[in-house]
Amino acid sequence: MSDRPEPELREEYDFSHAVRGKHYERYAAATNIVVLDPDVAERFPTSKAVNAALRSLEPDTPEASHRR
Repeated sequence: MSDRPEPELREEYDFSHAVRGKHYERYAAATNIVVLDPDVAERFPTSKAVNAALRSLEPDTPEASHRR
């Protein structure tokens, strides 16, 4: 909660035909967020570093080597 007042909408904004959650399912399907603990984030500061570490744990299969 914030102490700031709600901003007023300008008259030119027309949400009368808006659909709530119209793109939610597509967005949720394409998003995969993982939150790292601070100590892990220090050791793996980029998504590239995290992905490389995780891929090193995969068994050597054609599918695993295909993604590298």
